[in-house]
Amino acid sequence: MAETVKIKIINTSEHSLPSYETEASAGMDLRAVLDAPIILKPLERAIVKTGLFIELPIGYEAQVRPRSGLAAKKGITVLNAPGTVDADYRGEIGVILINLSNEPFNIESGERIAQLVIAKHERAEWLVADVLTETARGSGGFGSTGSK
Repeated sequence: MAETVKIKIINTSEHSLPSYETEASAGMDLRAVLDAPIILKPLERAIVKTGLFIELPIGYEAQVRPRSGLAAKKGITVLNAPGTVDADYRGEIGVILINLSNEPFNIESGERIAQLVIAKHERAEWLVADVLTETARGSGGFGSTGSK
C-alpha cells in the first residue's frame, strides 16, 4: 500500500473533499465551484475555481491533471497539464481548462473537472561542468530514437 501523507485542507464549497475512487487510484477528482454555469466555447480557456485551499508539506507538490474521460469524450483538458501546486502556495486551487473540441461545453457547479495527484519531488543542485558523460543516444532528441 502507498505511503499516506497528511495534508491540511480548507473546503469552502458545498462539495465533499476530493477522495480516491479505488484503492489503487493515484488521483482524486476536483469539482467546479461556480455561482453560475460556464459555457466554454471551442478553443476557449477559463480558470475554474474548486473552493479548496491546501497546505502541503515541503517536498510535496499537488499536480492538477486532466480527467481522461472528459478529455476523450468531450475534448476538455487542463491547459498547463500537469499544473503544479507548490508547498508554499496558500491560495484557492484553480484549474485552467481548455475546450479543444468543436462544440461548446457547459460546466456546472459540482462537475468533476480535473484530478489532483499528490507527489513527492526532489530539489536539484546544479554542478557546472565543461563536458558531460557520453551516451549512445548523445544529443538526439524529438523522435531521434525511432518509432518502432
